[in-house]
Amino acid sequence: MANIKRIIIVALLMISQASILKAEDGHALWLRNHSAVKVNISSTVRSATVDLAIAELKKGWLGKENMYIKLNLSKNPSIKGDGFQLEESAINARTELGLLYGTYELLRRQYLNLPQRNFISNPSYSRRILNHWDNLDGSIERGYAGSSIFWGNAANGLDITNQDQEKWKAYARANASIGINGAVLNNVNASVKILSPAYLEKVKAIAESLRPYGIKTYLSVNFSSPVLIGKLKKADPLDPQVKQWWKNKAAEIYKLIPDFGGFLVKANSEGQPGPQDYGRTHVDGANMLADALAPFNGIVMWRAFVYNPSPEDRTKQAYKEFLPLDGAFKKNVILQVKNGPLDFQPREPFSPLFGGMSKTPVMPEFQITQEYLGASKQLVFLSTLWEECLNSDTYKNGKGSTVAACTDGTLSKTDFTAIAGVANIGNDVNWTGHTFAQANWYAFGRLAWNNKLESKTIAEEWIKQTFLDDKEKKTNANFVKTTQEIMLESREAAVNYMMPLGLHHIFAEGHHYGPAPWFSNDKIRADWTSVYYHKADTLGIGFDRTRSGSDAVDQYHEPLSSTFNNLSSCPEMYLLWFHHVPWSYRLKNGKDLWTELCIRYDHGVQQVRSFQKDWDKMKGAIDSERFAEVQSKLRTQSRDAQIWKDACLLYFQQFSKREIPFEIERPVHDLQSLKELTKSRDYE
Repeated sequence: MANIKRIIIVALLMISQASILKAEDGHALWLRNHSAVKVNISSTVRSATVDLAIAELKKGWLGKENMYIKLNLSKNPSIKGDGFQLEESAINARTELGLLYGTYELLRRQYLNLPQRNFISNPSYSRRILNHWDNLDGSIERGYAGSSIFWGNAANGLDITNQDQEKWKAYARANASIGINGAVLNNVNASVKILSPAYLEKVKAIAESLRPYGIKTYLSVNFSSPVLIGKLKKADPLDPQVKQWWKNKAAEIYKLIPDFGGFLVKANSEGQPGPQDYGRTHVDGANMLADALAPFNGIVMWRAFVYNPSPEDRTKQAYKEFLPLDGAFKKNVILQVKNGPLDFQPREPFSPLFGGMSKTPVMPEFQITQEYLGASKQLVFLSTLWEECLNSDTYKNGKGSTVAACTDGTLSKTDFTAIAGVANIGNDVNWTGHTFAQANWYAFGRLAWNNKLESKTIAEEWIKQTFLDDKEKKTNANFVKTTQEIMLESREAAVNYMMPLGLHHIFAEGHHYGPAPWFSNDKIRADWTSVYYHKADTLGIGFDRTRSGSDAVDQYHEPLSSTFNNLSSCPEMYLLWFHHVPWSYRLKNGKDLWTELCIRYDHGVQQVRSFQKDWDKMKGAIDSERFAEVQSKLRTQSRDAQIWKDACLLYFQQFSKREIPFEIERPVHDLQSLKELTKSRDYE
């Protein structure tokens, strides 16, 4: 009997071990363990951060066995900020954090078989920050990967477990490996409780876990905090009592967290309180907070996402509100500007504020979480979207004044630069809900470090590190190529089956997942409806932002303003963004607008179906768990792409009065059933 028990126990252990070796749940992200060899490391400096660098080298070294590597603090003027230099047997940096970044770059280059001698890498932005829209109850606004990793994980949301601390360290390690150095821990629609002593104690604990990896903590703050928790009568930024309250609160925070980064503020936007409630300006509000943080080297990131209920074209409002304030902000204030003038759409022209503000630093805000791009159900690689924005020429100082140059200090010659990404991270085992959503987290970090990287390079890096073991990098070349092609095509496919040719914001109310081009409601403001944006009628479709319309084109520098204004010269990807175009208008390919719109929608569906076919061919190339997860989500994406196509074409056909071209696949739904389907959050 004893022998039988031993046999059963051994068998169970073998089964358990086999499942551990086989299973790939995605939790390791792009930092999966590899077969390292021994390496000898010395350092001219020691600290918690340098100790992490040494540990990473020992755990991941793939170079020559028993090689000697030295970590040096250097005064090389070519190394900037937390940048680094890689040599054959040394990592040189001006800071300890630079040594850690250099370590991750060295290990990445080893794994990808890239050269590393005399390689210098400096960050494009000094502050590279994730914005977490996490609520204190653990929910996440526009979160699609489970609950918050920071908040709401116990009865009162304030308890801290060993599991919490380990997760925070794993999160910090992943961020450090791609150069991210900051995290805003709570939602921009901020609860005032975040500044209460109990929550600040938890922020302190989080900061302690993140600090060795170089991650500074930031907080979103509610502008009415002096009233709601400070018991003052008002939050007027020019009131001496209010100023003193914020100074005292800043001192309290920095006593707990000496390296605290600063505040992110959403004010006078979508119902959030702000200085305009007291007849003051954004400058008054931002500068008051800047004064409170300045003694501690803290910064204020003031969001420019503002729009009032008004007949004014919504896309013009932020520019009109902030441009007159240019140059009036304190030196530790930076404006956080969404990539486009509307709201994280699948495609928008870049925000004119990037080219407009000349005396105030501006930081791009990208959305990593896929609020308008299929949540965690759809494979959409966002690097191509961000690359498109960063490379767009504003003509601010003539040709070559790209969004990247306007924000990374190239034109302004300043070191106070920043970039933010709205995080897609949650408590799901794989962090992001969809395996391929991890690539967007990775891509944001890589572009924040080097805004000249190409998406194809980033995709290849991520694929190899995320899916392939050491020996598979050569044998699985077809998997890399196929997956890279899917990723690089995926965003354009989403634009095609959602909103081609410059259409925008025609989503279902609230959940922003499915289509609802018919959405209209007289009881809410017009710019929260779909019909406000597409303006379809029997004459045509599109929003007239030309000089004879809302004149949004003139918020751009020449020659862009005239290019956008002219129907024949406007890039067709922005056609319906800037123009109300007749259904019979001939595009550059000779097709009329209605026909081309139909073809684009159909092409988007066919693109996703091709992703399905290509992915199915990859069976056996990677672990079965992640293969099956992606396969299932591609099926959902294909279904939902069909819904987008049918809903939009059947609805717009009512205005065009034209047949859907017979060369494309027929709709498979009827319009009324789609209207009922996309109302429900269950559909999301």
